[in-house]
Amino acid sequence: MAMNSDQRQAFLAQPHIGALSIEAGADRAPLVVPIWYQYSPGGDLWFLTGAESRKIALLRAAGRCTVMAEVVSPTIAYAAVSGPVIDYVDGTMDDLVEMATRYLPAEKVAGYVEFATSDHGAQTKVVVRPKQWVASDLGSV
Repeated sequence: MAMNSDQRQAFLAQPHIGALSIEAGADRAPLVVPIWYQYSPGGDLWFLTGAESRKIALLRAAGRCTVMAEVVSPTIAYAAVSGPVIDYVDGTMDDLVEMATRYLPAEKVAGYVEFATSDHGAQTKVVVRPKQWVASDLGSV
């Protein structure tokens, strides 16, 4: 059953692993990769990615993307949102801590932040304005 606006926004606001999809050119399938994202109902969605990554190059070329999140328990449900990238800014330590706190147990955040800071290099915060939604909760089938 299709989710209404409140349901799909509440679903996307939960800390699911997202699948980021970006156009990769006329002769290629889209790039689809797992990603941590941040979203609050009624707002814009954002995520961090390497400042020199293939993802950021494709995002800058396409100017838009899709993020889809799904679960299979307690019901089969998903929400996908597409829209334009409205901002690219340098990722900050606060952004990294916020994202790690969203996805990891409290006792793992500091260790992950230390690892990511030394391993991932400079990050870009990509902000996406949700424009198109597809969301459904299939219940327990």
